[in-house]
Amino acid sequence: MGTTERVLALLGLLQQRRVWTGPELAGRLGVTTRTVRRDVERLRTLGYPVHAGNGVGGGYQLGAGQALPPLLLDDEEAIATAVALLAGAGTGDAALRALTKLDRVLPTRLRSEVRALAASVESFGGGRPSVDSEVLMTLARACRDEVEAEFTYRGDVRRVEPYRLVASDRRWYLLAYDLGRDDWRTFRLDRMSEVSARTWRFRPRPAPDAAAYVQESVASRVYRHQARFEVRAPAETVRAQIPASAAVVRATTPGACEVISGADNLDFILLHIVLLGHAFTVAEPPELRERCEVLARRLRDAGVTSS
Repeated sequence: MGTTERVLALLGLLQQRRVWTGPELAGRLGVTTRTVRRDVERLRTLGYPVHAGNGVGGGYQLGAGQALPPLLLDDEEAIATAVALLAGAGTGDAALRALTKLDRVLPTRLRSEVRALAASVESFGGGRPSVDSEVLMTLARACRDEVEAEFTYRGDVRRVEPYRLVASDRRWYLLAYDLGRDDWRTFRLDRMSEVSARTWRFRPRPAPDAAAYVQESVASRVYRHQARFEVRAPAETVRAQIPASAAVVRATTPGACEVISGADNLDFILLHIVLLGHAFTVAEPPELRERCEVLARRLRDAGVTSS
């Protein structure tokens, strides 16, 4: 745990209970009482009224009846902190609780920016991808304000109606309605340049589930071949074996699931499913069933000892 994260954790603990002893705080934070004293001084330097009692019965507490001052972060630091928390929000409640605390102590001028980001972001896979904060905030504001966005993508200028930002286990994506293609499209943020929000407002269209749409696009639609398998294993087990950006796993029964994936080579998909170690059936495409026969013969021949 870094210093900044630890100091924020200390502030959270002090907000939860009226009085904490030094050893109690040290135990919760996994540090020494000396480190706790230093972190308390850091909070005081930031303007938080932390009082310390003397003697065996003493302890640390926030000043009674006093409002907490704003957290002293500049714009880039606040946005970077929010980005890190939002990218990890899919992993559990901790990131969401931290984001809520950040919202309470941010200066008023930054709250709307962070809230715009929070309302425009979804995730799958629980990763923490790197991201250009300026691009992210430009698109988040465009999603919030329902204004068109424009950017260069793989050499082409694209004009879109931005809907949601989605964080995967490896990258950030924008789900938007592409006005030039007249359809929903997924865009990788790291492939964008010259990103800007336009002044032209739009009326939101009926939209697909952002996280599910982007995950399926990343896992299958971008490839030459798409495949669907019925796997006889619990969805939770299979999800733990496959990166979220490599396949969509949907539970069908408590002991079985559907796996949707894609690749430019059918044998590549098939071998990856085989290596999961579960019984499975090919649902589609039909030609993949033929590849099963071909690979089965090849493996049988490879295991035959020549005399």
